[in-house]
Amino acid sequence: MEFRLTTKDLKIALDKVARKDKDIRAALKVVGYPVERRSGGPSFEHLLRIIVGQQLSVKAAATIYDRVEAAMGEVIPENFLDKSDQELREFGLSWQKIEYGRGLSKAVLDGFRPKDLIKKSDQEVLETITALKGFGRWSAEMFLMFSLGRPDIWPADDLAIQEAVKKLKNLKERPKQKKMDEIAEPWRPHRASVAVFLWHFYSNPPL
Repeated sequence: MEFRLTTKDLKIALDKVARKDKDIRAALKVVGYPVERRSGGPSFEHLLRIIVGQQLSVKAAATIYDRVEAAMGEVIPENFLDKSDQELREFGLSWQKIEYGRGLSKAVLDGFRPKDLIKKSDQEVLETITALKGFGRWSAEMFLMFSLGRPDIWPADDLAIQEAVKKLKNLKERPKQKKMDEIAEPWRPHRASVAVFLWHFYSNPPL
């Protein structure tokens, strides 16, 4: 399956959504279109980056990952396993994330091939990724969007997207998953493009 969240894809999808959703249409006029966000493909490296980014800001996650990457040289399972727990801790990884990273490394060395997920359905990818220790639904959704470019993924539990929806739809409270799903239903089959836009909207709030 081809990557379907390119900058061009995002614009086409958002224009379609905006024809039916006046709030998206208005927000696009204020903050413009988002750009493509691609990990470089399904790989150990991207899955490790997802672990590092769990429950952190984009900036903090990037800083920690850069340290880990610099120390590893080549980002491969063998090099991650070669680092001691204390070394990894000093780079900024929590003990829990060190455990998850080691589990991922061993899974890849035992035969798990991230590239094999390209031909699997969204649900199959979700089930495969969440079977790895430390990977919940959000992590699997990040992989589906930014490694595989799947167009209708909806990370309803993402706090930044919830905050963006709250502002976009002028809600009194940050919506929970059930409400998020209801709001996003008319955006099918372009929910991933809307999600990318909502991160953009959240990071560039209108005055």
